[in-house]
This record gives sequence, C-alpha cells and structure tokens, in this order.
Amino acid sequence: MRGRRTTWAGRAKVRATLYMAALVASRYNKVLKSFYQRLLQAGKPKKLALTAVMRKLLTILNAMVRDKTPWQNA
Repeated sequence: MRGRRTTWAGRAKVRATLYMAALVASRYNKVLKSFYQRLLQAGKPKKLALTAVMRKLLTILNAMVRDKTPWQNA
C-alpha cells in the first residue's frame, strides 16, 4: 500500500469520542496542547499529531482507571 493510511480498527463510537476529546484537549489542555504543537513543529501532519494526542489521552485515562485517581489539571 502506498499513500496515507486509514485505520478502521476498534469500535467506531469509542474512536469518534476519543477524536473529539483529543481535538478539544489539543486546544485547551496545557500539556496536550504543547505535545500537539511540538509534533507540528517537528513537521508531522495535523491528523497524525491529533492521533498521537488521542493515544496519549487514552494512556492517561487508562492510568486513571488503574490507579483510581481523578483527573488532575497540570
């Protein structure tokens, strides 16, 4: 395969919810906004950077569930 790839893996509703959460977080959350901007400065495409924010957000949420801790603003 050549060109850009598209992922269809996982549950569509969860993926859509994570996408919207990452979109908002990349604008308003200090930590995730700086992560997103750093990826853009490195020359990454916007959609790829947003997908990386989605993954980071999912990692944070999984750690919160594992440790039974509430959201902490940075």
